[in-house]
Amino acid sequence: MSLSTITALSPLDGRYAPKLAALRPIMSEHGYMHRRVQVEVVWFIALSDAGFDEFKPLTTGARAYLLGLVKNFSEADSAAIKEIEKTTNHDVKAVEYWIKSKFEARPELEKAAEFVHFACTSEDINNTSHALQLRSGRDQVVLPGLDRIVLKLREMAHAFADVPMLSRTHGQTASPTTVGKEIANVVMRLQTACEKIAAVKIMGKMNGAVGNYNAHLSAWPEFDWEAFSKKVIETQEPLGLGLTFQSYSIQIEPHDYMAELFDAVARANTILIDLSRDIWGYVSLGYFKQRLKAGEIGSSTMPHKVNPIDFENAEGNLGLANALLKHLSEKLPISRWQRDLTDSTVLRNMGVALGYAALAYASLLTGLNKLELNEEALDADLDAAWEVLAEPIQTVMRRFGVQGAYEKLKEVTRGKTVTAEALHGLIRSLEIPQAEKNRLLAMTPGSYTGKASELARRV
Repeated sequence: MSLSTITALSPLDGRYAPKLAALRPIMSEHGYMHRRVQVEVVWFIALSDAGFDEFKPLTTGARAYLLGLVKNFSEADSAAIKEIEKTTNHDVKAVEYWIKSKFEARPELEKAAEFVHFACTSEDINNTSHALQLRSGRDQVVLPGLDRIVLKLREMAHAFADVPMLSRTHGQTASPTTVGKEIANVVMRLQTACEKIAAVKIMGKMNGAVGNYNAHLSAWPEFDWEAFSKKVIETQEPLGLGLTFQSYSIQIEPHDYMAELFDAVARANTILIDLSRDIWGYVSLGYFKQRLKAGEIGSSTMPHKVNPIDFENAEGNLGLANALLKHLSEKLPISRWQRDLTDSTVLRNMGVALGYAALAYASLLTGLNKLELNEEALDADLDAAWEVLAEPIQTVMRRFGVQGAYEKLKEVTRGKTVTAEALHGLIRSLEIPQAEKNRLLAMTPGSYTGKASELARRV
């Protein structure tokens, strides 16, 4: 059976492949190969500038050619490396051999070929490549996906800032809010989560087999290899990697920053699971309607149905993403002694975890864009919940020293169908100033929203 979108084992490369086009060049094995070539080339060029008699600075033409290998790296180049790997049975060595093969008929580069991968362990190349992948995945896919949701939610918070809505604490009728304020709550939470994701320092190390520069110092004992490595890692692209230098490691970079990043993404995802479930519930209550495209079918047997599938899809894929992200964050910082390979196979699934997250963001945004507010349903719910005004009435009673205010309202409202007339009769009987009675008599469930409108507009 040939591999295609309908035979792919993973739905990310099958059913949902078109939705992940932005992530695939970054987090695929091709993306990994690309970053390995980048790291090897950057290290090679930097070595030429280190001042060693044995490796003179490269000419401008040679530098341009090498940087071109990175800039123009193609799927065909990845395939060529994979072909070499069939012989080497070692993927990093295959990258090294591929780069050297590109030196043919270029005497300047052929002469310096042994400085490709000089003093590096495979993990010096791999950890920095993973870091470059994660930085791009975060900055080009994850954060933009979350930002689009934040922008849509902010737009909704402002548009619906004044639309009153019945709250439902513990699933029961509670003090009214506005639709915009409830959405604003999510905007603020999500903004904070995005800031945490963006603040994670993406780290890299290039310090040899066990983190001590052993091989480096065997070649040039007097050279400051730590400073050199830091410069390569922290210098901005294209002549550096633009990462944060990890000064202490075993053979592998400790992966603590990865755990921090994955946990931060998972926290944002958890907020979105909460949002997806709430909107699903509001659709069920009729607070929102959903627009359908012409020809779309909501249910195969019930023509009247428009199912909230985008929010269900988002919730399911956010759960899958978080399951993987949790495993990554718990597993990756653990390595037996100076190195074991349990992280290697796990790291190849970073793109899967972020893929499910990116898929969920797209589904959620699609769902949000389909929503239409049903103010009639919101008004009807509020009009059937006059009991929520027990709170302001008893609070005003307390202000004026009416004894047993809470208990009196509890007796009138708990477990009963409360009408406007019953509440108004109680208000008129209170021994409070007439101006306060008038204010309470003018209050409706829809007007009792506190600062909700102001808070909604503030985000």
